[in-house]
Amino acid sequence: MFSRNQNKPPRSPNASNNGGGKDSALNKRNRVGMAKAAGPASSVRKRQAFTDVNSRPEAIAGADAASLEGSESAPVEFTKEEVEALLSYKPKIKKFDHKANADMMSEHNKRLRLCVKWFQNVEEAHLVEQQGLRAALESSEKQCAETEAQMAKSLEELDRVICGIRNENMSLQEQLAKEVSEKLEAMECQLKEKEGRIATEKSLASILEDLEKCKQDLLAANNQIVSQEDKSKKLQEYNTSLQQYNSKLQTDLSVVNDTLKRVENEKLSIVENLGSLRGHYTSLQEQLASCKVLGDEAHKQKESLAMEVKCLREELQQTREERDCQRAHVQALSAEVLKYKGSIGKSFTELDKLMIKCNALQDTCSAQTQQLRTLQCQLTSTNEKLKIADMSAAETILQHEEKNKIIQELQDRLTRAETRVMEGETLRKKLHNTILELKGNIRVFCRVRPLIPDDSAGNDAVIAYPTSTEALGRGIELLQNGGQKYPFTFDKVFSHDASQESVFVEISQLVQSALDGYKVCIFAYGQTGSGKTYTMMGKADAPEQKGMIPRSLEQIFQTSRTLQAQGWKYKLQASVLEIYNETIRDLLVPNKASGLEISRSENVKQYTIKHDANGNTHVSDLTIIDVCSMKEISLLLERAAQSRTVGKTNMNEQSSRSHFVFTLRIDGVNENTEQQVQGVLNLIDLAGSERLSKSGATGDRLKETQAINKSLSSLSDVIFALAKKEDHVPFRNSKLTYLLLPCLGGDSKTLMFVNISPEPSSASESLCSLRFAARVNACEIGIPRRQTALRLPE
Repeated sequence: MFSRNQNKPPRSPNASNNGGGKDSALNKRNRVGMAKAAGPASSVRKRQAFTDVNSRPEAIAGADAASLEGSESAPVEFTKEEVEALLSYKPKIKKFDHKANADMMSEHNKRLRLCVKWFQNVEEAHLVEQQGLRAALESSEKQCAETEAQMAKSLEELDRVICGIRNENMSLQEQLAKEVSEKLEAMECQLKEKEGRIATEKSLASILEDLEKCKQDLLAANNQIVSQEDKSKKLQEYNTSLQQYNSKLQTDLSVVNDTLKRVENEKLSIVENLGSLRGHYTSLQEQLASCKVLGDEAHKQKESLAMEVKCLREELQQTREERDCQRAHVQALSAEVLKYKGSIGKSFTELDKLMIKCNALQDTCSAQTQQLRTLQCQLTSTNEKLKIADMSAAETILQHEEKNKIIQELQDRLTRAETRVMEGETLRKKLHNTILELKGNIRVFCRVRPLIPDDSAGNDAVIAYPTSTEALGRGIELLQNGGQKYPFTFDKVFSHDASQESVFVEISQLVQSALDGYKVCIFAYGQTGSGKTYTMMGKADAPEQKGMIPRSLEQIFQTSRTLQAQGWKYKLQASVLEIYNETIRDLLVPNKASGLEISRSENVKQYTIKHDANGNTHVSDLTIIDVCSMKEISLLLERAAQSRTVGKTNMNEQSSRSHFVFTLRIDGVNENTEQQVQGVLNLIDLAGSERLSKSGATGDRLKETQAINKSLSSLSDVIFALAKKEDHVPFRNSKLTYLLLPCLGGDSKTLMFVNISPEPSSASESLCSLRFAARVNACEIGIPRRQTALRLPE
């Protein structure tokens, strides 16, 4: 983030001599581009050409200023090669021509500003495009969800209809089976009726024969009445026997009538069953499924029923013929036996009833044929409906697949846009870091402490975050009583809901610079209870809440292992100290008890701070431990945290009463290029400033508060002196400022976290912290210098 060599292994100093190939990359003149940030309405404009600053540095001073100003106002497009050329630009500084050197640097700074503005415009365009893509994706997802819901409903309805039709089909089959059995029973009854008719015909024939005999007997009796009066008694007896015979015939006729009534009742039950079947057939009109096999079976059953009806018609025709014959016989006999057979008329009426029943059977058969035809029509209509439903379902599935393709395309476009935005953001950070390195400012990040349950309500009325394009993510406003706003702008501002990971992403490139051979210093400043220790150390029991110190060390170990494939080997040494009451204490001394209260009689070792000519800092007799893994670092941090001095105040239950300094020295050697690098990573958690009126400190806590406020006041004096560019900077006024001398006044990459509390009661102290951070951000220090050397052969 701060260096062009941030993700690359250190290179040999001789590599800069082979830069002749860069001339062709920088000599790109009069190229025409379109500004991506201007959108579709942007017009093609002519860009200003980059001059070859490496080969002809004297041409920079004579460049046309008017054309450069015009290029700043007009949209300009930069290629990747030009941006890399800007980043890898190394000015050829003349020893005595300071004006030319200043002109070269100003021209280069102008081009860098143009490049940064262009990247900001590109980033805004990418954000707008990303929002549009997200809106389109959400709308398509909503439409897809609605379509899927409709499909699910239609499929559920079809399933219900199919289940109902299947159930009705089963019931219909059962009813058809019942109907077939009933028809078989009816045929058996008809056979029995036929047998009964044959029996009656036989009985009638016998009766006719008896009548003929009676006639003959009567004639013989009439002829013999006159001659044989004696035989009258016999005739009377014979007459009585005839009467008995007639009564017997009457009983037989009554039996036949009973059988006919039973047959009639059975036929009525058949008619009722047929009526119920008609109702079931009508209900099947709405419920038959798209099963062609069942339709074929119904057709076959219809043909069999038609055959049965045909047989029944033939039988009925035969029955009619037999009935006509019987009627003729009965009419012939009715004249003869009218006085003996009064019941013969009843038999005729019964025969008429049988004819009526046969006619009724014919009507029912014709009705059944019509019902079968209607069922066939209904079956064809249901098949057509099912075909239409299948076609609609297929169309719905095709539409769903097309929408899925559109969603996938939108997602791909969104991922590509996000990738472009990430690349632009990375390049913007590189350019921003390059500008800051050239300017020499101390970077300042502001972080609002995450909310805790003890915080009072009304936090939103104290701190606000501007949403303008320039201040987005970099601006913060503090509101005090009366509605007065105090706006501030820093390199980055993290709100109270920012995670530890998002904060570390912004400093990861700075940590990488330590492996590249730079001195790096990151320290946290703020009042007591503003979240400094949480930012730097975090919580060990929650992996997602690890602080900047463990995350930075994890990155150091991970990157060093990656660079081993390129021939790099690193030696890491760690030390931890605290400055308590202007006294340096080694936190890695073995068997050191955790000191909440320090005895005055304790024999404290005296440590001295020394700075060498290369800007390196050394503390005499300080414990320095070689570390090879993150597990060893975790144990050291745990031991140091237990040894650090903490105490209870009215503002914090576990208030840090000392300045915590973690130092990691990095020595790297490349076995392939014989190059050496020496980097230093200082991670500092300062003690919090506090007011005695709020903290309620007394006794030892009072002495600690006075010592903390004095050292922080000395830090403020140093910052003010650097901001005013005074000749004398009071680094020696405190142990803290003297320890930070290379970070504040040397060639180190320095970053300060200013932590503020969202509590309304801390608004005045937060304002002081923000004003101090603004002065720190305005300070100009030396340009960071990479410490490299060639490894001498043994």
